[in-house]
Amino acid sequence: MSEAIQTGHAPKAVGSYPHARRSGNLLFLSGIGPRSAADNSIPGNIHDADGKLVSYDIDAQCHAVFANVRSVLDACGAAMDDLIDVTVYLTDMVNDFPVYNRIWAEYFPDPATAPCRTTLGITALPTPIAIELKCIATARS
Repeated sequence: MSEAIQTGHAPKAVGSYPHARRSGNLLFLSGIGPRSAADNSIPGNIHDADGKLVSYDIDAQCHAVFANVRSVLDACGAAMDDLIDVTVYLTDMVNDFPVYNRIWAEYFPDPATAPCRTTLGITALPTPIAIELKCIATARS
């Protein structure tokens, strides 16, 4: 048996799924992007007059995605140091990975205590975001 977890402090899901699910002593977070929980905006995205995305700020999106992960973990009664595995999806591996890797080290400066991480380059995500994280964490009692 598992328990679904939702929070108003993270962006709404783009489909019919919870922010996280607790199963035993594990938390499985759904894919989390950098969208704002308040207004669904995407930090650093710039659109032209027709609404077409013309540029984005990967730095802003990285910090926003970590804030959203933290919000979901908070709703689960967990914290960033409870993360054990993170899968990272980047839409531009060549240009964005160095920035992402630098920001990752700000949040997890010690590799000995950092969660495991896999980073994948993909062609698109469901909304105009450049990064998404899929996380597994340990649940606190």
